[in-house]
Amino acid sequence: MATASLAKPFISGLLPEDRTARLAMQVGLAIVGTLFLTLTAKTKVFLGPVDISLGTLGIFLIAALFGSRLGLATILLYMAEGAAGLPVFQSSPEKGVGLLYMMGTTGGYLAGYVVAATVVGLAADRGWDRNPFKIGAAMVAGEIAIMGLGFAWLAMLIGSETAFTAGVVPFLLADAIKVALAASLVAAIRALRA
Repeated sequence: MATASLAKPFISGLLPEDRTARLAMQVGLAIVGTLFLTLTAKTKVFLGPVDISLGTLGIFLIAALFGSRLGLATILLYMAEGAAGLPVFQSSPEKGVGLLYMMGTTGGYLAGYVVAATVVGLAADRGWDRNPFKIGAAMVAGEIAIMGLGFAWLAMLIGSETAFTAGVVPFLLADAIKVALAASLVAAIRALRA
């Protein structure tokens, strides 16, 4: 029994047993999660030629703490809010809203968020969130998915060389720092509940 409880994501230990109350809390957490994701997306760090948002940090934290099901549901709700025209993304409404924004230069990165949330959430479901190196490895895999899909989409729009120099290289150091920070925070939060 102890082994099974270790493999549950952090948030599952806080949810009520009653099915209706559990569902209500999960819906509430998903909504709060989208607000957190909006806040992290809108928080920009200025490093050189591009603005770096904390959006990926938010994605990794939500996925690792919520697990695959609730984490993915939260990310999909966030995407649905953006598709509906709510200004939840980093450069919205300045650079557009809704599906038009999502199909623009950031479309691949947004698709990568869904893949990254799934990868990190599944790792958390398996108990990797208790070890910063294991959850960090899952976050690196998620980061590769974000960058890979972002690059592929951007390359279709502006060409491979430009996409790599403008859409990947400027983000590598900052994203490595965000992965390390997210992995450390998740492990610290897990340690508090141990």
